[in-house]
Amino acid sequence: MTLLASPRLEAHVREKERVVIDRHSTNLELHPSLVKAFNMANIIITNILEKMTGKDKDYRYMATSDLLNELNKEGFKSDSDLEMKLTSAVLQQLEDAAGDVSGLAVKCLAPLVKKISEDRILEMANKLCDKLLNGKDQHRDIASIALKTIVSEVNTTSLAQRILASLGPQLIEGITNPGKSTEIKCECLDILGDMLQRFGNLMTKDAHEELLSALLSQLGSNQASVRKKSILCIASLASSLSDDLLAKATFEVVQLLKSKNIKPELTRTNIQMIGALSRSVGYRFGPHLGDSVPLLINYCMTASESDEELREYSLQALESFLLRCPRDISPYCDDILILTMEYLSYDPNFTDNMEEDTDDEGDDEEEDDESANEYTDDEDASWKVRRAAAKCLQAIIMSRPEMLIKLYYEACEVLYLFLLYLHDDVVGAACPKLIERFKEREENVKMDVFNTFIELLRQTGNVTKGQVDIDESRQVVIPFPRWLLNQEVPKIVKSVNRQLREKSVKTKVGAFSVLKELVVVLPNCLAEHIGSLVSGIEKALTDKSSTSNLKIEALVFTRLVMASHSPSVFHPYIKALSSPVLSAVGERYYKVTAEALRVCGELVRVLRPNFETSTLDFKPYINPIYNAILARLANQDQDQEVKECAISCMSLVISTFGDNLQRDLPACLPILVDRMGNEITRLTAVKAFAVIANSPLRIDLSCVLEQVVSELTAFLRKANRALRQATLGTLNSLVVAYGEQITSSAYEVIIVELSTLISEADLHMTALALELCCTMMTDRISSQSVGLTVRHKVLPQALILIRSSLLQGQALQALQRFFASLVHSANTSFDALLDSLLSSAKPSPQSGGLAKQALYSIAQCVAVLCLAAGDQKCASTVEMLKGILKDDSSMNSAKQHLALLCLGEIGRRKDLSMHVHIENIVIESFQSPFEEIKSAASYALGNIAVGNLSKYLPFILDQIDNQQKKQYLLLHSLKEVIARHSIDQTGQSEFQESNVEKILNLLFNHCESDEEGVRNVVAECLGKIALIEPKKLVPALKERTASPTAFTRATVVVAVKYSIVERPEKIDEILYPEFSTFLMLIKDSDRHVRRAAVLALSTAAHNKPNLIKGLLPELLPLLYDQTVIKKELIRTVDLGPFKHVVDDGLELRKAAFECVDTLLDGCLDQMNPSSFIVPYLISGLGDHYDVKMPCHLILSKLADKCPSAVLAVLDSLVDPLEKTINHKPKADAVKQEVDRNEDMIRSALRAIASISRISGGDYSLKFKMLMNNIMSTASLAEKYHFVRSE
Repeated sequence: MTLLASPRLEAHVREKERVVIDRHSTNLELHPSLVKAFNMANIIITNILEKMTGKDKDYRYMATSDLLNELNKEGFKSDSDLEMKLTSAVLQQLEDAAGDVSGLAVKCLAPLVKKISEDRILEMANKLCDKLLNGKDQHRDIASIALKTIVSEVNTTSLAQRILASLGPQLIEGITNPGKSTEIKCECLDILGDMLQRFGNLMTKDAHEELLSALLSQLGSNQASVRKKSILCIASLASSLSDDLLAKATFEVVQLLKSKNIKPELTRTNIQMIGALSRSVGYRFGPHLGDSVPLLINYCMTASESDEELREYSLQALESFLLRCPRDISPYCDDILILTMEYLSYDPNFTDNMEEDTDDEGDDEEEDDESANEYTDDEDASWKVRRAAAKCLQAIIMSRPEMLIKLYYEACEVLYLFLLYLHDDVVGAACPKLIERFKEREENVKMDVFNTFIELLRQTGNVTKGQVDIDESRQVVIPFPRWLLNQEVPKIVKSVNRQLREKSVKTKVGAFSVLKELVVVLPNCLAEHIGSLVSGIEKALTDKSSTSNLKIEALVFTRLVMASHSPSVFHPYIKALSSPVLSAVGERYYKVTAEALRVCGELVRVLRPNFETSTLDFKPYINPIYNAILARLANQDQDQEVKECAISCMSLVISTFGDNLQRDLPACLPILVDRMGNEITRLTAVKAFAVIANSPLRIDLSCVLEQVVSELTAFLRKANRALRQATLGTLNSLVVAYGEQITSSAYEVIIVELSTLISEADLHMTALALELCCTMMTDRISSQSVGLTVRHKVLPQALILIRSSLLQGQALQALQRFFASLVHSANTSFDALLDSLLSSAKPSPQSGGLAKQALYSIAQCVAVLCLAAGDQKCASTVEMLKGILKDDSSMNSAKQHLALLCLGEIGRRKDLSMHVHIENIVIESFQSPFEEIKSAASYALGNIAVGNLSKYLPFILDQIDNQQKKQYLLLHSLKEVIARHSIDQTGQSEFQESNVEKILNLLFNHCESDEEGVRNVVAECLGKIALIEPKKLVPALKERTASPTAFTRATVVVAVKYSIVERPEKIDEILYPEFSTFLMLIKDSDRHVRRAAVLALSTAAHNKPNLIKGLLPELLPLLYDQTVIKKELIRTVDLGPFKHVVDDGLELRKAAFECVDTLLDGCLDQMNPSSFIVPYLISGLGDHYDVKMPCHLILSKLADKCPSAVLAVLDSLVDPLEKTINHKPKADAVKQEVDRNEDMIRSALRAIASISRISGGDYSLKFKMLMNNIMSTASLAEKYHFVRSE
């Protein structure tokens, strides 16, 4: 800073300090009562203002700097007199001849506007505006900057309105006055644009109209800068215009475009204006596409060869339409696609006469020469057209998932003919064209082509998750996008290979990005092409010109391709790949090193995929890999990511090649143990020992085993949950592999630590702890001390856990295995364990009776315990349980309940036919006055029948025929039998031998039952039998879809729903051609039938989307119709003192929206989200609580998968969301209503958070205001931040 170094400035500073000291002492002597902060500030400011008028430039600079510091103080206040002095002084300083002084004065405006009254601010703004319009040229720029500063700092509505009313007319005058210079007009347009961006919605409609007319007139200006800034200004205004004024603006611009007598530059301006309007107002521009799109397409096609800008602007406008008006643009998508295909290769000044690309390595030098001598022309702007076409095509790919097959159709001639069969409007395919354009000569355009192709790959992956590649079950073979992409792989590889031989690093990075995405979407697609890609990988890693970014991209691709392909594919190229990868391990940049280590991990798997036989001699590669990784593992002075990758990779090397590294392990293993002691690397090191322990090579760990077990045991006490989980898994692997080398005392310490981890608070951790406990008991059956420790420490915790209503899944299975293992353990008797289990079912004084789930858990553990103890113990237990049931005392209802459940669980696992009349004893419990005992008896009878189908199934069927009053319970028993056998292949064959006809007749007779519970059980039974006997059931169910009884129609559709399971079944191919018959009942007159059809569609979309793909074009409009509120389903019930409104269509609407949510996951390529959002989703967002919740989930999903469709209608989504988050329950609302309302607000905030992540959401003023409202409301802001962090 030469200014501060000047002697004159130093003298000024000393003089200033002296003056300030004198001033303070004088004031204190003359005015002792003015010591308060406010008066002192005024005195200081007054003195500063005096110095600001000095002649010395440095003196003025320091004084202005002091003023800025004072204004920035939080406690600064001023009266009206001081405000006038301040504003006058700052305005005066703005005209200071010294640029640094006037610059500081501008900085003073921002804090000053916050500290003075609105009148003063308005006065300053008017003066600055006058200087801008009428002042000297040299002061115009600073006046403009000052005005923009004031506008940006206005933060109250009243001041904004006054600023608009005062400055608006003056700025309009400056814009429209022909006497004003171009510079003044541009400055006025800039300031007006800022004002409209912030306060445009505060203007009246008349003001909007006046301003719009003034701005539209400037589109015909002779000055390009004025036209450009007018476009920006109109775009800022457009977001707050009413629909009729927007229509007026669009109409005027379109009329000008239709005119053939205007200058070409004005045509370009009007096209830019159309695009800017679309970007500003989003979906609101939709109604005007009918006039705009044909004009733009025509201009593109007919423009002169030299008018590249016109084509570029037209394509940019079309891109905006595609992204922001996805519903209204639908009729023009094919035409736009044809246009983008044509202009993607638009290059009139360059003719490519080169022969077809080849992959021969010998062509490298020749191609490099060609690349160096490419045609260049600085005046050639055709690349802008190609870039705009690529981005327009990318917009089609992003916003039109339903067009994916069209984008691929040139993949094969058969497909082309097939598409002609399906569609009359087949258009050019994007995929082959994009692949062809990889040879683009302009690098920036090439990157856009790469990005567009990557977007095509991503969309292919997004909309085809879970699909088979090709559906051969129909008469016409329908290829899906993934299959079509697979046909293009040879062309892609051929084209990308050429790009990998280019000199440009940026091009090579882009090429690897394409390959990466290709491997993610089609994991096994490069098996036949690896050889041609190896040289490109090798060159990227070894070339001196390669950047870190290129090396990382090459390594990531190598890792992905190795992980997704068979190891044998890489065996011929191991030598070529291993050397550059190992060199990369030694790179200085940590990200390259870390990625190279990850590739080494995959390389190890490739070298020795099979431990029994090997087709590759991997021994020459072991030491180079080991040494390279050891160097990184032993080095402590490096990035954490590198340390973790080195540990993980070394564990893979040891587990895979440990039999060839026996001499090296004593040096390496202690390093891994040492990393367990480091808090940063301990988690990775724990997982590393699990990998080593799981190796089939049984690596010798004797040198470190005791220390490892000791460290791991200590980790079980740590607070880090992930560390405890990994530790349990590693200990389990070590006990399995090296149990005989671990001492009993170490086992006992581990068991003591385990007991503290068994709790319902963390069931996953509990399952892991119990698994480890079982492993130790199995390994140490003969050790009394281990069994005693488990019994005293773990068993009490297990008996507490079994009473939990949360116990299920993996934790419950682990608990069952625990009891089965414990009964074999030393010093643990079966009788004592059984008594403990049965006693745990007793109600406790603190918590009362057990939950139903807890009783089922106890019963399952009892059954497993009995089977583990042997036949004799099992038989005695069954007899004991029969004795409980024979006791008629109603006081023992809890014991009877548990006894029935235990009998059911034992009977399911073991044939109980040796216990005579057990079925009669169980069925007597159907007479119990307690519903839970009747339900348990039904469950028990069904499960006992599973154990011996031939004896007990006829008994159940006979009872159903003869016991009318017990039919519901007996049907439940039958359901248990059918459900258990439908998932078991052995059970299915056994079941087929039984009297299926009798079961079917019985079930079909109950389809018309008036009791919904009976119908539901019948439907589930039919659905499960359909899995066993599809050829018999599907035609029978189809026949009953035409039944005159609505209950029958609903029951058969629900039955079909139960037959659609995730696993492949023989019913699939039989159901496929008949499925439409069932789903078309969505048109049924009865709402119960329609709901059943919706539920069946939802289940199919989740479990087997390919069943419904071809039906969706017809089904979707019918499904959407079920989301609409129907007045005929709303009725009022008169309850005397008040009336109650009942909405019979609520459940149907909820089911329909949930079905759409499921369809978005598996069938997005068949849907047009825009036609669903408006009006159906918007209607659902304002519906009942039960409907809003799935709608919020749908909106979140659409924001992630189809952001352009959400952006297009963002304004109309804001109102229902705002009402939801601001909804307050009634003052007398019960706790349940309050909780439901809180859940609904959080659900809406999750949807809002998803929308806020969309790029481009800023253009919606309404959404901005919604976000401001959320952030300014403490309770909402807290909830919003919470849901964002979930």
